[in-house]
Amino acid sequence: MTEGARIRVVAGVISDGSRYLITQRRPTAVLPLLWEFPGGKVEAGETDQTALQREIAHRLNIRVEVGQLISFVSHPYERYTVDLSLYECSIVEGAPQEQGVHAFKWVTSAEFDRYPFTPADELSMNQLLGME
Repeated sequence: MTEGARIRVVAGVISDGSRYLITQRRPTAVLPLLWEFPGGKVEAGETDQTALQREIAHRLNIRVEVGQLISFVSHPYERYTVDLSLYECSIVEGAPQEQGVHAFKWVTSAEFDRYPFTPADELSMNQLLGME
């Protein structure tokens, strides 16, 4: 990754009414074992919606419907900047399974501070909480 590179990332806020689905990054990933909203990189030629559906299916083995954009944050890391778009999502098929993640949990917004989030996701989480 070159200095100053930008990475487009999408993530989904999946709620069961009172709790949110969060995932833990694998031990071998960049930012290992930190928590985040499920999602991943947008590949060339993909829409945000297509990328989010693909990434969530890969990581949790569920199919989601992507709703409206909730927030956008841009966070600089040492070698690149992450542009993160956070979308409302709802599960339309399946139940989450630990497939491409280390773990997942359903947590209330009051429990978010118990989990160390990636910096970009923490910014998104703060925007999300400000909207509630």
